[in-house]
Amino acid sequence: MTQQMTAGEGPDGLVRGLGSLHSGMLALVGGKAANLGELLSAGLPVPDGFCLTTAAYRQAIGAPDALLPALAAVYATLEEPAGASAGDLPDVAGLAATARAAILAAPVPAAVARAVEKAYTALGPGVAVAVRSSATAEDLPFASFAGQQDTFLNVVGVPAVLDAVRRCWASLWTERATAYRASLGIDPAAVSLAVVVQRMVDAQTAGVMFTANPLTGSRRQVVIDASPGLGEAVVSGAVNPDHFVVDALTGRVLERKPGDKGVEIRPVAGGGTEIRHVQAAQGTACLPDSQVAGLMRLGLQAQGHFGAPQDIEWAVDGADGLWLTQSRPITTLYPVPESNGAAGRVPQAASAVGGTRAYLCFSLAQGLTRPLTPMGLAAVRLIASSVATAAGFPVPDPREGPSPYAEAGQRIYVDFTAPIRSTVGRRLVPRVFDIMEARTATVMRQLFADPAFSVTTRSPLGLLRHVGPAAIRTEVPTTFLRALVRPAAALRRLDRFTRTFEASLAPGGAAGALARLDHAESLVGSRLFPIVPAILPLPALGFAMLGVAGKLVGGNAWDGLQPVIRGLPNNVTTEMDLELWHLAQAIQEDAESRTALMARDPAALAAAFQAGELPARLDAGLARFLDRYGHRAVGEIDVGLPRWSEEPEHILGILANYLRLDEPALAPDAQFSKAAEDAEAQVDRLVARAAARSRIRGRLVRAALRRARMFAGLRELPKYQLVLGLGEVRRQLLLVGTELEQAGTVERRDDVFFLDFAEVRQALTRTTAGNPAPAPDLKALVAARRQDYALELRRRHIPRVLLSDGTEPEAARAAGTAANGIGPNGNLANGTLAGSPASAGTVTAAARVILDPVGARLEPGEILVAPSTDPGWTPLFLTAGGLVMEMGGPNSHGAVVAREYGIPAVVGVADATALISTGQKITVDGGAGTVVPERTGTPQNGKVPKGTDPPARA
Repeated sequence: MTQQMTAGEGPDGLVRGLGSLHSGMLALVGGKAANLGELLSAGLPVPDGFCLTTAAYRQAIGAPDALLPALAAVYATLEEPAGASAGDLPDVAGLAATARAAILAAPVPAAVARAVEKAYTALGPGVAVAVRSSATAEDLPFASFAGQQDTFLNVVGVPAVLDAVRRCWASLWTERATAYRASLGIDPAAVSLAVVVQRMVDAQTAGVMFTANPLTGSRRQVVIDASPGLGEAVVSGAVNPDHFVVDALTGRVLERKPGDKGVEIRPVAGGGTEIRHVQAAQGTACLPDSQVAGLMRLGLQAQGHFGAPQDIEWAVDGADGLWLTQSRPITTLYPVPESNGAAGRVPQAASAVGGTRAYLCFSLAQGLTRPLTPMGLAAVRLIASSVATAAGFPVPDPREGPSPYAEAGQRIYVDFTAPIRSTVGRRLVPRVFDIMEARTATVMRQLFADPAFSVTTRSPLGLLRHVGPAAIRTEVPTTFLRALVRPAAALRRLDRFTRTFEASLAPGGAAGALARLDHAESLVGSRLFPIVPAILPLPALGFAMLGVAGKLVGGNAWDGLQPVIRGLPNNVTTEMDLELWHLAQAIQEDAESRTALMARDPAALAAAFQAGELPARLDAGLARFLDRYGHRAVGEIDVGLPRWSEEPEHILGILANYLRLDEPALAPDAQFSKAAEDAEAQVDRLVARAAARSRIRGRLVRAALRRARMFAGLRELPKYQLVLGLGEVRRQLLLVGTELEQAGTVERRDDVFFLDFAEVRQALTRTTAGNPAPAPDLKALVAARRQDYALELRRRHIPRVLLSDGTEPEAARAAGTAANGIGPNGNLANGTLAGSPASAGTVTAAARVILDPVGARLEPGEILVAPSTDPGWTPLFLTAGGLVMEMGGPNSHGAVVAREYGIPAVVGVADATALISTGQKITVDGGAGTVVPERTGTPQNGKVPKGTDPPARA
């Protein structure tokens, strides 16, 4: 191997030898080159060569001074697609083309040309090289930029190398690269390009290798795709390669699937490449097992060096030498959950130590797809600790959460290995999720057949030892029996409890910052959880009575009982939505308020409200609504998210949407009243049906259904009260944040939500001790966490269930079912999307895909398509013609509200927000649980979702 150049070679630092590069040189040499340097430092086989640094690129583009400002304007357009019309996009393409043309027309600076000539000549006279782009925004931990810039293979001679360098520079400004960087919010002026020049490997076989399975997420599997010739055939998707899946622990080949390999890309004498169509031997793999094993070892060594799974390009030369030509992180893998232990939260690695664990995404079960802020997670850990403590489980450090608590991707996961290895757990837990989130229940049952989760606990005594005493201490049986015998008195008792709880939330007297922090931590640490056992027995009784009535009536119970739980009383979310509707009706009668609401932007209206400048009726009505419900929000279980009282834009937008509904029959209050009347009529029919068998049976059915209607609507109340408490926690923390801001500890008051309780306490202690200096790097810590949070906000796919080796069982199942004529995640092969029936009825209308309800506009009658919903979404339901959700079960929040409003709904529809486009006509059958999209001939939403890597591999 030719000696790698030293770091100082090249005039003005324009050229660096690959062996001198490392990860700290990203701004100088770009991601690809820095990673190659790291591979060399790890002793891995990398073809020798050099890097033309970003300083050379800066020299080359110094002439067209208007280039970067023009592209910055393009980025500003791309970063706000909602504010740009489709007609703006050709301008983006034109500006990008102008930039490329300017770079290609500009001469390579003389100093750069001399540096390249000297470095190239040092590799050997007339040597064939690969010339690869290496951008500063490339091969990063959060975005690979795979395939975004150009590579030129088998380049021979100085003139050809210089031409390839120029073309690499120009490829930084292709339309796809500019759009991709913009989607990640990367400043265009901060992006530069270095160029890697490497000796070509005389590749007999080449391809790509993933040190974790990119389809299933498993960190225990290495995936290799191989084809004869240069690896470009595999990377570009020009060939069906040989496919190997290897067990990373044993080296055993788990899957060997020969491809047709009908195309080879080979170098041409004198430079360039050609595509050859060949007739490969059928069923013969181009890699022997010994080379598969060798590549796997190199890949795992690279993974160990970088500390993360890698996407690697490799080649095998004519002497069977193995070479690595590129390595980048696999950015599409979901993080492995981090769970608790005696020494704190540690990752469950791919090792088999302790056995495979299974983790359930609690965030999704709560209808929350977005990440939680650090303080939001800290609050949930304390609440979870109070639950575990109440049940008699040891919690060494409440701030870390109980042992089953886990986090991944800034979302909440729960280790549910113990329940699914228990006979009782297998019976109960999936049934609960059949109601809450049916797709999760399906994944749970899939694990039952896995030997790693075989039953080890057959007796229920261990569970009863914890649940029984806790239930008795919190008077759950007493509450249940009182409600059964005296339902009206139980409602009065519940009303007194909630009033007392609400009155006790605010701290007494004048409180300093430390006292406010103590109060906030006390609320989440011990005072919020008792709400649940105080309230939950009542809605549990309601649904139990529904089941009893079904048994007594007989026949197909669900079809007859579903109408009974429409138009339910005592549902705080329904009451909230209807109050907002009545406010809209009052505004409709006031010309000044109506005009302001319809003509002005919600953000401007919110500012006017805060300044006391809204029309009187609108101002007073909104103030009344927020006084009662201002503690609510979208994603409200996260104390780090603003409440409606702080940011009322969402509510103002909903009010404007309500004013567009001009059909009296579709008015939500009219529909709700009709649903209640229909429910009572159905009760009478069921009672008559039971009484026909016996008078006593009829009386029992009426009593059961009366209690079902009285109590089932209370299912929303425990969360409502919890969120009320969390709203007070947020209010106290904002006051603490104000003091930290005034002390210069943080930049602004809501930075407090990017710290946890211990960090805030440390900062306050330093301040109150007379030391005004901030805690070490506290501002930098907040900035880093805000950046991480912003990146997680872009993540679209959140696994419902994850194993401790990173495997996503639902993804693994999807790959297997596709071969049997069933689409991914259980969708039907004919295009019909399958989910769970949630609210009976059929509707055909235009879809409106909404990922975030804040600022969203839903036209009356449109079908709402959403990832999930919580009470913050439900004001949209009042004008929706139907509902489709990716998450949920027949008794999840969205399903219950849809039934109450009488709109057809299907929940648990996999990837609905990607498979359905806004404006596309769809038919929702809420009884069959199907969604039939109208064929449009266009791909999904016509674009790669923000924050995801486009497919770069075949």
